[in-house]
Amino acid sequence: MAKLVFGMNLSLDAYVDHEEFAPDPPLFRHFIEQARGQTGSVYGRGLYEVMRYWDEDHPEWDAAEREFAAAWRSQAKWVVSRSLKSVGPNATLVGDDVEAVIRRLKAELAGEIAVGGPDLARSLGDLGLIDEYRLYLRPVVLGRGKPFFAGPRPPLRLVASDRVGEDAIRLTYVPA
Repeated sequence: MAKLVFGMNLSLDAYVDHEEFAPDPPLFRHFIEQARGQTGSVYGRGLYEVMRYWDEDHPEWDAAEREFAAAWRSQAKWVVSRSLKSVGPNATLVGDDVEAVIRRLKAELAGEIAVGGPDLARSLGDLGLIDEYRLYLRPVVLGRGKPFFAGPRPPLRLVASDRVGEDAIRLTYVPA
C-alpha cells in the first residue's frame, strides 16, 4: 500500500513560494534523492504547470538541476484538474472522482506518492487520504503568500525532526 506524503519547502512564517526562495544546495540534493525514490506524484493544476518547467532541458542548468529533471520526468504523475485538457509526458489527467482514483492508487501501488500543492493537500487531507506531512522550514520570513496549510487540519502528531543541510529543519507529522 502506498503512502501519500505532502511536503514542501516553506518559510518560518509557513508560506510556500518557489519564486521568493529556493532550496539551498543540500536541501535540493535531498529533494533529488526523494524524487528518485518516489512511486509518483499527485499535482493540482497550478503546481503541475509550474513543475512542467522540468520537462525540457535548459542550457543554464547545473548538474543537480539536470539530475532533478531526470528524476521528475521518470516518475508517474497524476494531475487533478477539470480545466486542463491534456498533460505532459508520464502524466495522467484526473478530472473526476478524485477520491476514488487516489484511494485506488494507494491500494494498488507501493512506496511514497508525493502530493504537490497546498490546495490539493487540503482537499486530500479533508478526505483523510494524506498519511504524512513534511514541513521543510527555512530561515526566511515572507510575510505573505500561499500558506503551507490551505485550511484547518485535524490534530497532527510529530513523529520526526531532522536537520537537512545547514539551515533547513524537516518536521514530519502524521494525523493524530
